[in-house]
Amino acid sequence: MSDPDHISDHILRVLQQDGRISNLDLAAKVGLSPSACLRRVQELERRGVIAGYRAVISAEAREVGFVAYVMIGLSHHSIDAQLGFERICRTAAQVRECHNITGTVEYLLRVECRDLAAYKQFHTDVLGGFAHIATIATHVVMSSPKDDRA
Repeated sequence: MSDPDHISDHILRVLQQDGRISNLDLAAKVGLSPSACLRRVQELERRGVIAGYRAVISAEAREVGFVAYVMIGLSHHSIDAQLGFERICRTAAQVRECHNITGTVEYLLRVECRDLAAYKQFHTDVLGGFAHIATIATHVVMSSPKDDRA
């Protein structure tokens, strides 16, 4: 008999690769009956291990031709400055990810835009409009040989 945690881990790995796989095919891949597999998936959903399913839309379809990771250092290290910056990030469509990090800066952003001109406008209008930014360092993505964010 297989370890239950090993089976759940296998189910999660398969679903991460193909969230639209049928229960019948998923059950075959992980070595369970379809009913046992469905119960296992429903339990993972109920417990919040599986938080949801979504479509991965191509960058071309979203007209994204420019991706950058942007490191942001704040001039004021107050909760108000942090919350204000996070509010800006939540409302800016170009900011696809915002992470509060440790180190020499406070935030790491993944920014996606149509092109360099659109990034420049975002840089000027959105980031430039926030008074508490002390440093901005932009790292342009040249290619992504591995990207498991789905």
